[in-house]
Amino acid sequence: MNTESVKCLIIGSGPAGYTAAIYASRANLSPVIYEGIQPGGQLTTTTEVENFPGYPKGISGPELMEDFKKQALRFNADIRSGFVTSADLTESPFKLIIDEEKEIIADTLIIATGATAKYLGLESEEKFRGQGVSACATCDGFFYKGKDVAVVGGGDTACEEALYLSNLCRKVYMIVRRDVLRASKTMQERVKSTPNIEILWQYNTKEITGTDQGGVNGAILVHKNGSERRIDIHGFFLAIGHHPN
Repeated sequence: MNTESVKCLIIGSGPAGYTAAIYASRANLSPVIYEGIQPGGQLTTTTEVENFPGYPKGISGPELMEDFKKQALRFNADIRSGFVTSADLTESPFKLIIDEEKEIIADTLIIATGATAKYLGLESEEKFRGQGVSACATCDGFFYKGKDVAVVGGGDTACEEALYLSNLCRKVYMIVRRDVLRASKTMQERVKSTPNIEILWQYNTKEITGTDQGGVNGAILVHKNGSERRIDIHGFFLAIGHHPN
């Protein structure tokens, strides 16, 4: 196994990872950044980013991350493909194995692996990801202006997403698997007092329907009592939490 010693190792290539690479490069630390399983991070799954400063006309997630990468390269950051398969962080310098075939010994380690949105695990959900299925209402909600959408979840995040979408969309369904919301009382009151938000209690999602050309056009839900219901929607938003990478 080959061994390499570096001053600064950065794990992850989302906004945080590339920002760290830019600063480390300017500090003459010669950073090495490993992109990980999903180069560019969560933003690469977003169709359009309109709330990032410096892009008045908006920019796609992949394009934004490409700009991050170019800026890091401008300062001579060493960007590599690959991901960490094991690590010994008990003492410095740190020892990490990349792709089970190379050892990196790092004086400084920056972990910027981010988090990944939780999904339901449906085959149809994966099929329509980026074509109506999203985990970021503020990123993608604008594309469903005047349309009907659904938000899955019953916590504060789900309520926030639903309230945000209610200002854009004709109707917002909240699909809640329990008979109560887990959100704070304030958030619950806001949701329940918003006329175009309808809470569907004690439902789970069985399938997301749609076409290859048009994307999502509906969802089939199953109630706790076993009955099924279809809702016609164009957007399906997940708000059931994240898990760290």
